[in-house]
Amino acid sequence: MKKILTTFLATIGFVAATIAQDGNQTDKGSWLIEANTGFGGEGLTAHSANTGFSLISTDNATIWGIGGEGGYFVADDLALKAGLGYSDFDGLTVFTYKVGAKYYVISSIPFQIDITGASIQDVTENPLWLGLQGGYAFFLSDHISVEPGLRYNLSLNEDFTDEGIFEFRIGFALYF
Repeated sequence: MKKILTTFLATIGFVAATIAQDGNQTDKGSWLIEANTGFGGEGLTAHSANTGFSLISTDNATIWGIGGEGGYFVADDLALKAGLGYSDFDGLTVFTYKVGAKYYVISSIPFQIDITGASIQDVTENPLWLGLQGGYAFFLSDHISVEPGLRYNLSLNEDFTDEGIFEFRIGFALYF
């Protein structure tokens, strides 16, 4: 697993170096690849909105998730995004999808709005969320940022849940 991860990260670094561009990371025509970690919410409800990385053990059950998001800057500081995720809730499979937009105020304060849905194994009512997120982008280089932030998922399907979920997130983004 370490070799695969090392190879993947080296490939991303190589691609970033070979297609380096002039200008800001959030200029029109740039690409964004993002991975998040989320802290908050509990149980199946929280993991039905996951397109990031997670690992939780509670009540003798292990819940893990993996996913990512990508986007394209259609205008300076405005990216249209999509994401996919997979979670395993102690043997119960959850596939998650996300579409939305992310806007960077003064090229460093990201705000995101999106619709997130999921398909949960053996569940008749699946979740649908309106996600609102804000934070700050710390640019470590021309192509890498760390973005801590807060996210709120508002349920759009009251048959699944009528509760919202607050999360603290740490995002890692690559810009091309």
